Amino acid sequence: MKLLLDTCVLYPTVMREMLVGAARQGFYTPLWSARILEEWRRATQKLGPEGMAQASAEIALLRSHWAQAEVAPAPGLEARLYLPDAADVHVLASAIHGHADAIVTVNNKDFPRHTLAEEGLERLGPDQLLYDFWLTDPARIEELGLQVLAEANRLSGGGWEIRPLLKKARLPRLAKALAGAV
Repeated sequence: MKLLLDTCVLYPTVMREMLVGAARQGFYTPLWSARILEEWRRATQKLGPEGMAQASAEIALLRSHWAQAEVAPAPGLEARLYLPDAADVHVLASAIHGHADAIVTVNNKDFPRHTLAEEGLERLGPDQLLYDFWLTDPARIEELGLQVLAEANRLSGGGWEIRPLLKKARLPRLAKALAGAV
């Protein structure tokens, strides 16, 4: 399964680490565009130069790990597409050109299901997607959750538990599932 990751699921660190970790474990093949990655990098400007440098390094790591993941819209494709937010048309065009099965996003209103269905695509929320992966293989997702939790505690100096960490990351169903297991 090929999934195009929207900027809004790459920028929050914990959400990104859970999604990328699931891709590393083989649950799906990730896709993105150069523009999506640049939007993520630009979004970190509010964190200052250190935040932008960190995002640039993380983007470089993603590109090196998944050299085939970066897709660009086919020339002229964007011109025939419509979404409620014209700034998101490049995401849809990249998903089409990359032969994605779905777009993973939290921006539901900007990616109407009927519009995506016309292009043979689904819209998936990251929480439901990761929860479905947990239902398929709880042990691997629980292991991933523990890894993300350990890294969050390392970076923050400790104190996080899995449920509040994942709830803060807008992954409430997964948080509830992992709270009982981790």
